Amino acid sequence: MGDSGSKPLEERRSKPKGSGQGKSSLKSSRPGTNKPKRPSDKNTSDLVRLNKYIAAAGICSRREADQLISAGLITVNGKSVTALGSKVNPDDEVKYNGERIRTERKVYLLLNKPKDYVTTTDDPKERKTVMLLIRDACKERVYPVGRLDRNTTGVLLFTNDGELAKKMTHPSSNKKKIYHVFLNKAISAGDMKKLAEGVTLEDGIIQPDAISYASSENKREVGLEMHSGKNRIVRRMFEALGYRVEKLDRVYFGGFTKKNLPRGKWRLLTEKEVSMLKMNAYE
Repeated sequence: MGDSGSKPLEERRSKPKGSGQGKSSLKSSRPGTNKPKRPSDKNTSDLVRLNKYIAAAGICSRREADQLISAGLITVNGKSVTALGSKVNPDDEVKYNGERIRTERKVYLLLNKPKDYVTTTDDPKERKTVMLLIRDACKERVYPVGRLDRNTTGVLLFTNDGELAKKMTHPSSNKKKIYHVFLNKAISAGDMKKLAEGVTLEDGIIQPDAISYASSENKREVGLEMHSGKNRIVRRMFEALGYRVEKLDRVYFGGFTKKNLPRGKWRLLTEKEVSMLKMNAYE
């Protein structure tokens, strides 16, 4: 064959790259050609919806977070974000009313509430609050799910999961509650029947899901099952028929009882209980 001007194979193999053939393996030294990666250039799998980020911090539910966003109360990295559906990175600086929102691990705990404690995170009258009873439970800031009157005892949940708390307390959740009611006097069978059929209060007719004597020997004690979460509903039902509730103990709420939990003590929920709670498996 004629001479084509090509180099022998061995010589071509030994010729180093970067001497004018092919792409150079060296980075260009020209200024501005190797720009540093911007903070926003991150894996999209790390992005999370802004409303979910806010709810995860225990501020409120996702729906309420959307309202905060629309109102212009949320900033991301110093800029106001009002578009619903916006996404952020976990390390973005998200602020609500000027204060940085920090996501925390989710905590779920159960308290057997005693008397004389108000169900609030802070009380202007400086009465004892349920927060005193769980002050050593965790470093995260949790709050009660729903309320129990100051003199009502029993099952009370706490969490920093705003979305879950909203679901459990919303009227549509229909979470079952069971109470042990202690009255000032024996209640007649006739009045028990009236309660079972429903009594008319100022805010409508209230009918329990089930009612019975808690003891066959003591007609002053009643077991009551219901889903309504209206304020002082149990006490008002009996007051409508001329009875005074001397002691009220919630023995069941949303799937949990106070079994093996002494009065005034708390415990963290197990992973299984938390999973069941999130799946809305408890009535």
